[in-house]
Amino acid sequence: MIRINLLAVERAVGKKKASAGVTAAQRVTISAALIILSTLVGIGWWFWSLRTQSLQLDEQIQRAEVEAQQLRSVLAQVQRFETEKARLQQRVTLIEQLRRGQTGPVHILDEVSHALPERLWLVSMSERAGDYTFEGRTTSLTGVSDFVANLEASRWFKRPVEILDSQVDQTPAGEMVRFTVRATSQNPETPPPAAPAGRGAPPAR
Repeated sequence: MIRINLLAVERAVGKKKASAGVTAAQRVTISAALIILSTLVGIGWWFWSLRTQSLQLDEQIQRAEVEAQQLRSVLAQVQRFETEKARLQQRVTLIEQLRRGQTGPVHILDEVSHALPERLWLVSMSERAGDYTFEGRTTSLTGVSDFVANLEASRWFKRPVEILDSQVDQTPAGEMVRFTVRATSQNPETPPPAAPAGRGAPPAR
């Protein structure tokens, strides 16, 4: 007679099923743990990356602020240089204007000094609208004539030069001539006005 222990078989099958169930749960747990771990690693790496980028941005901002400060300093210096340049340019322009304005009188005085003959001197000289009036003294009427001739020979005075007044005074040292002469100035570097068309020009052929 054969006996079969069914209880032992059922226990073995139950142990196998229990063993199989525990293994599946462990796998799920391990998988979940790996997912959580990988997620934490990813979040950590992302946070570290953001932190690194933030630090880099802070450094870039600091460098940009330093450069901006340097640029502001340079711009301020440039503005000061431009202001100084404009002021110096104005001074140069004013000096050039004064030089151009003094060119005529300087030449006039030079020409008058060269036109003075011996034993003749000027007492006063005035100018109005290009007309110069000379008052002076000399020992003879010839000196007045020579002075007028010298002024007319100058390129800086127009002809004729007028003798407005001349008087002979008797002094203990002899005769003394008081005179007044008027001369009109001109700039020899200015070209003469062009002749009107049709005058003195040969007819066109």
